[in-house]
Amino acid sequence: MERLFAWRGHTILALLARLYLAAIFLFACWHKIVDPRAFAVDVATYQILPLALVNPVAIVLPWVELVAGLMLLLGVRVRAGALLVAAMMSVFLVALGSALSRGLQMSCGCFASQGAAADPISAKTVLRDLGWLALALYVLIFDARPLGWSSLWQALRRRLTRTDPAHPSP
Repeated sequence: MERLFAWRGHTILALLARLYLAAIFLFACWHKIVDPRAFAVDVATYQILPLALVNPVAIVLPWVELVAGLMLLLGVRVRAGALLVAAMMSVFLVALGSALSRGLQMSCGCFASQGAAADPISAKTVLRDLGWLALALYVLIFDARPLGWSSLWQALRRRLTRTDPAHPSP
């Protein structure tokens, strides 16, 4: 088991997974931020939340998606970003499962308000979201030393500390 976690290929695979998830979440949040009214309709269509919570969720959720996407893209607090994505995907999967089990004819509202005719929810939507959840969990578990701004900043700080005359190297 230790060899599985020590495999050096995780760094590259996790980077690719991170960049892919970042692109998905940054793309997904854009229309929701630009048109929160349309996204509120999508949220309400799931018929899960009380109407009093639909607008707050429609306003806050896209910004959480944006922050998570940026964290993954930039390599800043990657595990926190991956945890956010995994949590959101879990909630989305529960909502999708609920809508499918009740036979709702609707679009998932993930990328744009296209309507049920253009992009209906289906088992394919659930499988896609399960794949994204798996990628987020992969990043969370296996990306121990993520490539990105945080790692570059740490490397720069170590280099400056070693060359700083006030902090002679051992």
